[in-house]
Amino acid sequence: MGKLFVISAPSGAGKTSLVRALLQRRANLVVSVSHTTRRPRAHEIDGRDYHFVTAERFEALVAEGAFLEHARVFDNFYGTGAREVGARLAAGNDVVLEIDWQGAAQVRAAMPACVSIFILPPSRASLEQRLRERRTDTEEIIQRRLRDAVGDMGHYREFDYVVVNDHFEHAVKELEQILDGKGQALRADRPALIPLMQQLLH
Repeated sequence: MGKLFVISAPSGAGKTSLVRALLQRRANLVVSVSHTTRRPRAHEIDGRDYHFVTAERFEALVAEGAFLEHARVFDNFYGTGAREVGARLAAGNDVVLEIDWQGAAQVRAAMPACVSIFILPPSRASLEQRLRERRTDTEEIIQRRLRDAVGDMGHYREFDYVVVNDHFEHAVKELEQILDGKGQALRADRPALIPLMQQLLH
């Protein structure tokens, strides 16, 4: 039986790039492909990046109890298929869910043995810079993402571990330590995080 890892972060913290690096290094690690009602971006492929569905189909799946977790993020819905996750774990794969803090709370309630990790940026300025470098959002959306990021980051203590994505390679190594069960120094309640959190949240 594989292990379930839940990774959350505010928009722009680098979560997707970190997970991609982990997948390249770990043959046994797979990412669960979420369902979403948002439109595909230019480089995205249905079934690889997301299962792109209509709002009506998404609502039908919710009614069927098909999701391990689901949430509204900005103006779209996202959900993790329970059957897909269960099959991967039963096959012996370690599974990563890339979801927001609301979804993470639902997964922790449904599967308490999961390991949850929150990714933080090293500063508010860094977060804003990363959002702007994407060049995919309007100024209005960037400002909304920054406001929402503060709310998201306030939930960091609900997670088992916190990784600060300051130096990318170092952050990947810290994630690997957690995956190997050696992340004790990275626990979310460590006092060293308090000064950073004061700066990020105020």
